[in-house]
Amino acid sequence: MKFHSATLETCQTATGIVLVIDVLRAFSNAAYAFSRGAKEIILVSTVEEALTLKSQIPKSKAMGEVNGIPPEGFDFGNSPTQIMDLDLNGLTLIQRTGAGTQGAVRSKNAEIMLAASFVVAAATVKYVSRLNPDEVTLVITGGENNDEDIACAEYLETLFKGQNGNPNPFIKRVYDSRDAIQHLDPKQPEFPESDLDYCTRIDEFDFAMPISRENNQLIMRAVNN
Repeated sequence: MKFHSATLETCQTATGIVLVIDVLRAFSNAAYAFSRGAKEIILVSTVEEALTLKSQIPKSKAMGEVNGIPPEGFDFGNSPTQIMDLDLNGLTLIQRTGAGTQGAVRSKNAEIMLAASFVVAAATVKYVSRLNPDEVTLVITGGENNDEDIACAEYLETLFKGQNGNPNPFIKRVYDSRDAIQHLDPKQPEFPESDLDYCTRIDEFDFAMPISRENNQLIMRAVNN
């Protein structure tokens, strides 16, 4: 299997199977939302899109962030710590973030697309491996010098290659990443340190998170392997 890497700036050219990675925190948070009963998650690019869909879809809530903070009108932010206290049974969530959902929206030429993070790593690899692909593109949504998504991409590659090595060095890279700094700062309670723990619980869930295009919307659902 051949692996390609893409960024938010280049993912629009990615074809075939595309894994969009966001460890801190969008696609970790999405997995926790599914674990709390969310029915589906619609991925959008803008705050305005999220609020419009929220007003149109019964039993829906807006979830996500701008610069890490939930915008006005959003019901939830981007924190697994917060999500773990919620009952989301049967809800449709509309998610907008600055990295993860942007990668999904921009990967317009993907034939098969999944959201990926450490908490669903093995399930994601199992789902994709069943398709027996020759190539996979890994979209690194984190910005320059941000290592946690690169670490996840490299970890996924080891799983695809059947190398079940020690995950601890990959987890350490998350804690050492640029985006982790604010979670380690007690003066920024909107970025709880506990999120780092939640986002590095490798294989916390046994479902993958494929993203389908339906009625001009990107809809993500949890699919058990």
